[in-house]
Amino acid sequence: MTTLIASTDEIPDNGSYLFTVEEADGNLEEVILVSLSDGVSAWKNFCQHETDQRLDRGNGAAMRNGEIICPKHGSMFDAESGYCDNGKAAGSTLAEVDISVRHGQIYLTDEDLEFRHEGGIDDDDGPSSTSHLQF
Repeated sequence: MTTLIASTDEIPDNGSYLFTVEEADGNLEEVILVSLSDGVSAWKNFCQHETDQRLDRGNGAAMRNGEIICPKHGSMFDAESGYCDNGKAAGSTLAEVDISVRHGQIYLTDEDLEFRHEGGIDDDDGPSSTSHLQF
């Protein structure tokens, strides 16, 4: 199944575009799109060193010189290949998500994933069970 995700104009030059997908087993995952000098890449939104550590916490992934930076340990992943050669995640590669770009439009083409919505997993669920009221 091919699903339109976003326009290439929506992908920041330095940062990421966050969206949520559903895996075949029903689990939700976050995915980030990052701009490359000659296109766009898509990665699941977690550090390989600690899978509960999000690269994009809702405000765009930190990036420098074409690398995605883990906000917890500082490991840097090449935005094009996903490979990390430094820090605690050295030797690992981000989990790639299949996309295609046609006429300035980005499509999810990964057969194991279904597009759910723009933004993070919790961005579409309304208030959490934790009260934010103060007394």
